Amino acid sequence: MKLGFIGTGNMASAIMGGVIGKGLFKADEIIGADLFAPGRERVKEQFGIHVTTDNKEVVSKAEVIILSVKPQFYADVIAGIKDEVTDEKIIITIAPGKTLGWLSEQFGKAVKIVRTMPNTPAMVGEGMTAACPNEHMTEEEITQVKEILESFSKVEIVPEKLMDVVTAVSGSSPAYVFMFIEAMADAAVSGGMPRAQAYRFAAQAVLGSAKMVLDTGRHPGELKDMVCSPAGTTIGAVRTLEERGFRSAVFEAVKVCEEISRSL
Repeated sequence: MKLGFIGTGNMASAIMGGVIGKGLFKADEIIGADLFAPGRERVKEQFGIHVTTDNKEVVSKAEVIILSVKPQFYADVIAGIKDEVTDEKIIITIAPGKTLGWLSEQFGKAVKIVRTMPNTPAMVGEGMTAACPNEHMTEEEITQVKEILESFSKVEIVPEKLMDVVTAVSGSSPAYVFMFIEAMADAAVSGGMPRAQAYRFAAQAVLGSAKMVLDTGRHPGELKDMVCSPAGTTIGAVRTLEERGFRSAVFEAVKVCEEISRSL
């Protein structure tokens, strides 16, 4: 085995789909452990990987191990596998708030660790992931991990001090965007548009707008101004958003998320 997963939930599935789809790993080179039988059997059926209930088996057989369990389970999971982790293994984490220092303390020895923060758009191959390797990782190993992450998302190496900011602006932000899409669709429904069609219009508008920011490299404010004709419909809507504190609400939501991430 080359790639192992402890936890086989949505994010693990997104990564499995990415690495298999890009040809980085074959299904028979991947092993996943999960105590939850339906989740374990789902990835076995979907991807054809090896599955087990034994976390230690994953560590013993895989070269790169992704800890894809919820943050509150990290301490127990690491306690159960740390004796199996050698200095040749690479551990990838995806838990907010779990610092490299904390992770090292849990393992109690020098371990190659890359702390990451992906987001759920990875499930459709459009994720954004921040990665922060510790001092035991070589440049070659960092490149290897980036290649894995790039199979399902864009990737940037960031200093650890920014990881909580990443959680707020990228890791959690799909929820804010989904709320925005839902609210716009609700308004369209109130105007007589069928709901399924309203979701398509709202979601495509968000997708296209995001693509304009990335592809043009122009300031979002400049792109906003391009849509706002004098005395037009859009500037009227923008005025209402400003009156209702739209920017401030988003700003404060991101900051609260960042603060909670720091406290985990």
